[in-house]
Amino acid sequence: MQNNKKFFEQLISRTKIYLVVILILLIIISIEDKRWIIPSIIIYIITISYAILTDKKKKNELTETIQDLTLTVDTAAKTSLINSPFPLVIIETNGKIIWRSSKFVSEFANIDITNYIEDITYDLKEEIESKNEQTDKTAIVQIQIGQKTYNAIGKFVKTNKNKEKSKYIIIIYFIDITESIKLQKEYTDSKSCVGIIMIDNYEENMQQIENEEKPQVTAEIDKCIFDWTNETNGILIKQDRDRYIYIFEQRYLEQIKEDKFSILDKIKEIRNQANVQFTLSIAISNEGAQDKEKYKSAQTAMDIILGRGGDQAAIRENEIYKFYGGRAQEVEKRTKVKARVIAQALENLIQESNKVMIMGHTNPDIDAMGSSMGIYRLVKELGKNAYIITSNETTTLQNFKESLAKEEEYEDTLISKEVAEENIDENTLLVIVDTHKINYVEAPELLNKTEKIVIIDHHRRSADYIENATLTFQEVYASSAAELVTEILQYVSKKINLRTIEAESLYAGIMMDTKNFTFKTGVRTFEAAAYLRKCGVDIIRVKKWFQSDLTSFIKIADIVKKAEIVNDTIAIAIYTKKTKDASLICAKAADELLTISNVTASFVLGYIGDKICISGRSIGDINVQIILEKLGGGGHITLAGAQVEGMTMEETKQELINRINEYFSEIEN
Repeated sequence: MQNNKKFFEQLISRTKIYLVVILILLIIISIEDKRWIIPSIIIYIITISYAILTDKKKKNELTETIQDLTLTVDTAAKTSLINSPFPLVIIETNGKIIWRSSKFVSEFANIDITNYIEDITYDLKEEIESKNEQTDKTAIVQIQIGQKTYNAIGKFVKTNKNKEKSKYIIIIYFIDITESIKLQKEYTDSKSCVGIIMIDNYEENMQQIENEEKPQVTAEIDKCIFDWTNETNGILIKQDRDRYIYIFEQRYLEQIKEDKFSILDKIKEIRNQANVQFTLSIAISNEGAQDKEKYKSAQTAMDIILGRGGDQAAIRENEIYKFYGGRAQEVEKRTKVKARVIAQALENLIQESNKVMIMGHTNPDIDAMGSSMGIYRLVKELGKNAYIITSNETTTLQNFKESLAKEEEYEDTLISKEVAEENIDENTLLVIVDTHKINYVEAPELLNKTEKIVIIDHHRRSADYIENATLTFQEVYASSAAELVTEILQYVSKKINLRTIEAESLYAGIMMDTKNFTFKTGVRTFEAAAYLRKCGVDIIRVKKWFQSDLTSFIKIADIVKKAEIVNDTIAIAIYTKKTKDASLICAKAADELLTISNVTASFVLGYIGDKICISGRSIGDINVQIILEKLGGGGHITLAGAQVEGMTMEETKQELINRINEYFSEIEN
């Protein structure tokens, strides 16, 4: 009886169940028909005998496998394998458990381990197959079981030396790494993040506030910032009147992201008698081994924020920028000190160079060309040779180029990027106008050919900006690059005598980007226009450059006709034809859609070669720059663009709608 009891204890639980079920069935059959008593006994004896033989066979196979594994190991090592202090299980490749250690049973006593084993087996197979190695059959996968995290170390082992009939089993150790992960998380969370907080246009705003009210306003700003940083138990140091250093632990970074920098809105609520609205720029970084490196990274992020117009925040993490805010209109700077400093510095750089090359963005418009013409005249007046790099394929400047062709002086001025690449050297000054993005300039390959680079741009700075520029004049308050170039021309030491066509091209650049002086204009915009007007601008001729032929007008009308409205006030249209002037048609159609009542923003999609271009326009209520920036583009609140690759027109349209919806959901939150 004892032997039978031991036998039943040794059998696996599934076999026991089968034997009990068979016994019950045979008893029932025998009761119904007594003739089955003897056959039933014989059948049951045969069944038990088969179970014994099968069980012994499996045990022999397992013993042989363990012996093979530990053939060269001493007895103590064999005992360690069986009595492993780690949970140990041996399974078939289909996930069926063959054997488990006592530690495994106690560790997962209250957990249904079956599903976990299946997942682990699948992951181990994937891991081994990814190695593409025949000899290494070991893999490690991480898995969460209950409240603990384990490294499941699996080893595939052959159960038969016969290659033709060989099968595999998997031996899996479970290493509890829960505490290790907690320590790693605590270490990461305890690292410092460094931030810089700046009050935008502090000096100019304070000049508009009465002296007796200034201390009160300053105290309110300080309190607002201190209260916000206290929510993350951070350290705030006031470095200057308008600048703060902010240090906090990385564990609070997610909290700041979820808060979406509510301080940006709170600071605007500070009231004063002059109704001056204060805004903040915030840059945070966790990149770098030391706080000094993190501070430098945050400073770089702050430069980008200020280049984007301020009133926003940026987090630099894992070499990626994440921007928050930035929906307010740019504030025009009344002081022209920076323009004077830039003009003098640019003049010195030109004098130190043997020649100057000027280029704008790909598929240049009249703003890029007008700015180039202005810089060309400055260089010529300083006695240096200048060349403008442009493509002959562009159609947006057709009318202007026809006028330029009549002027003999510019016959050798316009050169291709191939000619420029052959003639540029280390002592060549490269001036880039109307863009600051590495991949958006007319000839990106020239950026590595010289160390002297100047950038003059009015767009909000993006993350892929040209970092190695010697001199940067990037003012987002400006209506156009032509406006900035016009200011420079007025402040150089030498009097510049603009040719008529040069003044007209600069004037046309301002006209185009302001939509005939209706969008994004300030006092300095009209001052620049007045200066150009004195230089002999023929407004009628400039107006002719913008005229569309009847065919183009019909195309634009057809695009407007097929436009659809999303989110109640946003118009989206598609130009399906692949023509050379597609980008120009899309831009004009986007402008035309804004003339329709109740349309606050418009987007027109079209083809440029293999890419899909998007022209975005707004009357100011919606920031099209933020929307298109998520599609790899950029620009301004009221005027922006993007180029998309790798998607169909319908996919691009749907992605645009998704980004528009995302924009509105962020505003609501």
